[in-house]
Amino acid sequence: MNFLVLKFGGTSLVTPELRERVASKIIAAKNEGYVPVVVVSAIGRQGDPYATDTLINLVKQANREPSEREMDMLMSCGEIISGVVMTATLQTMGCPAVFLTGAQAGIVTDNKYSQARILKVQPNNIIKYAKEGYVVVVAGFQGVAEGGETTTLGRGGSDTTAAALGVALNAAYVDIYTDVEGIMTADPRIVTEAKALETITYDEICHLAHEGAKVIHPRAVEIAMQKGIPLRVRPTFSDGPGTLVTSLGEVYKGSIDITRDRIITGITYISGIAQIKVNSGADGFQQQRRMFRALALAGVSIDFINILPESVLFTVQDEIAEKAVKVLENAGYAPEVITGCAKVSAVGAGMSGVPGVIADIVEAITKNGIQILQCNDSHTTVWVLVRREDMESAVRALHRQFKLAH
Repeated sequence: MNFLVLKFGGTSLVTPELRERVASKIIAAKNEGYVPVVVVSAIGRQGDPYATDTLINLVKQANREPSEREMDMLMSCGEIISGVVMTATLQTMGCPAVFLTGAQAGIVTDNKYSQARILKVQPNNIIKYAKEGYVVVVAGFQGVAEGGETTTLGRGGSDTTAAALGVALNAAYVDIYTDVEGIMTADPRIVTEAKALETITYDEICHLAHEGAKVIHPRAVEIAMQKGIPLRVRPTFSDGPGTLVTSLGEVYKGSIDITRDRIITGITYISGIAQIKVNSGADGFQQQRRMFRALALAGVSIDFINILPESVLFTVQDEIAEKAVKVLENAGYAPEVITGCAKVSAVGAGMSGVPGVIADIVEAITKNGIQILQCNDSHTTVWVLVRREDMESAVRALHRQFKLAH
């Protein structure tokens, strides 16, 4: 069977008109010879009556600290409501459809409430109904622990559900529908000339997602990549082709020199960051080990680490900066802190081994009068730390420097 997994987010399902548009896309896929399996998120966003955040706020009126078990049962309701309504819409349009919860669809997880990870998928029910001619609609974001308890998968859980089903069913594609035209070269709210990419590698989109791009969850990409299932990030509100996420070889098929084809793929950012600098003295590495151990024991997660013989730089989220400082002071250090920073990232599989990338990045940012507080790189990403007020200018400067609008 030629399965196609289609995932629709909550903003695609808010009104009857939007649900009919979604149903038309599902029916079109069926008419093209695919066997559609549809994954849905909860309808709408915070403030909408059936959105997950709305349900959470409802129970917290009765108990500000409800148990994790009951919270997972509650949070799973949004996708069940969404799935039943979407199934009814398909049926009304003459398309046989059936709804399955995560448990009924065979999504088996560990027992970590609110952040469960999928252990295996047993898609027997899906295959049975598909053979009977039904479009199967599955509740995203949820599964069942082996003891029978309802679990939820955390942020981006519906993307993860779709990818896991795509792997289990050996789907031709996993289509992630969003309210943008695909994976963009930058946030179009900041860079008006940002464009949708035709193709991108698994590795590139994972880095973009980890560094702030919110179109698809990196865990979903990692699952699809394990079996080489191609992902397509597609627009709900138009008929555009979207962006194909696949292997490096497929992205650059037919290219003579990939380093000249596309050095940088996209620019993204994360704000709300604090930079911490600690002078560790002559006994640098010994002191740094002690410092990192103190932070770890206090549960402080750090990022963007630069280690020098007598000092260390790293970042934390702004909201835990005060805690990190207290931990360090209690350990005998005198940290220097800059709050209100942002990490701007340039991502591209083609940069590896190409000289001059860092030079171009530094030139683009500094000639716009922006101070670089910190810089680091890997084989596919260069990160720069700037002040929050300079973040949007830095994103635009890098987008221009690497001609991503062309």
